[in-house]
Amino acid sequence: MGDIYANVDYDKSVDPRLSTNQTGPRSSERRFHGAIVLCLGLLSVFLLAGIISLGVHSVELSSIKANLTERLQASDNKSSSLTEERDRLNSSLTEMAKELDRLKQKKTCPAGWRMFSSSCYLLSAEKGSWEKGGQDCRERGADLVVIESSEEQTLLSDFIKKDTWYWIGLTDRDEEGTWKWVDGTPLTLKNWRTGQPDNGGGDQQWVEEDCAHIGSTFTGWNDLSCDYVMYWICEKKA
Repeated sequence: MGDIYANVDYDKSVDPRLSTNQTGPRSSERRFHGAIVLCLGLLSVFLLAGIISLGVHSVELSSIKANLTERLQASDNKSSSLTEERDRLNSSLTEMAKELDRLKQKKTCPAGWRMFSSSCYLLSAEKGSWEKGGQDCRERGADLVVIESSEEQTLLSDFIKKDTWYWIGLTDRDEEGTWKWVDGTPLTLKNWRTGQPDNGGGDQQWVEEDCAHIGSTFTGWNDLSCDYVMYWICEKKA
């Protein structure tokens, strides 16, 4: 038996390097897997970089949004402040207008004078010529009344005494037929009685009638001799 096994020769000539240098399907598969792993790694890196980039942009957008919100709030606050300032100015203007009205209403006339619009009127206590009446008014800081509206005429008609005549500041002494107020105001309102002025009717026995007067016994104005004796009405600004 020992001889039998002694005659068996083992073949130990196989080079072990052959197993390590083998090429074939398994080697290609390993390289393929390695390439996939590398690609997945790179993709992961890119995805991570993208996520980081999005995070940074998100922070920037949040900062921009906060900044815009802050500016909008500041703009709203400024607009509200301007509105309040406008309201204060309007209120001040309103108060100033009221104060101006109060000051206007505080205008008064001296005792015995009657106020209408912005003027004061006085009925004389004595009689005299048209010239005397004018002089008396001037000494009071006034002048014979100048009638500029129908409302003023109505006031005087209600103001004067019954059955009394009064000189007014209207005359044509400088030029016959050209009637003027004593303060130079144009004669725009004409309230003559029917047939007046007539300068005495042209009768030579009458002197020229160059001064105007009003009376409670008739409506309208009448011309009469400036030397006629009657009351007068003075007028001055309040």
